Amino acid sequence: MAEGKLYLVIRLRGMSGVHPDVEKTLYLLRLRQKFAAALYHSSVPGIWGMLKKVENWATFGEIEEEPLIKLLYTRGRIVGDKPLTDEWVMRNLGLIGGVPELARKLLAGEIHYNKLEEKGVKPFFRLHPPKGGFKGSIKRHYGDGGELGYRGTAINELVLRMI
Repeated sequence: MAEGKLYLVIRLRGMSGVHPDVEKTLYLLRLRQKFAAALYHSSVPGIWGMLKKVENWATFGEIEEEPLIKLLYTRGRIVGDKPLTDEWVMRNLGLIGGVPELARKLLAGEIHYNKLEEKGVKPFFRLHPPKGGFKGSIKRHYGDGGELGYRGTAINELVLRMI
């Protein structure tokens, strides 16, 4: 079992003016359009460097169990744009507890969400703009009164407004 944190990365800015290096990194992170989100464990090699490179285009932080379960139920998709259900998880991934067990294994680092692509799970989430809008500018960092970059556990409140 790998120690570490599960990061949720959400792209907040569009395509205009993106440096080619940053665009490639966003592509590798599967953040190909605005309001796309992806899950990455801190044990993935090079993830922190990739997150630092895209911090002017995305926001990220450590997701907790309850928002993760809600995200998987409402925005998790399998091939054919069908929702991720308990039955599908039990049948194809062999997890008796369904989506809540999948969430616990993701948080523990036993399963990497992007590796489930081979089983038919889409490795990203398409989110809505946040209800109530953004609290700060999407051109400034979170610590400076904006929305971009590292935000720690405050990502949970944002993702609940975007589901």
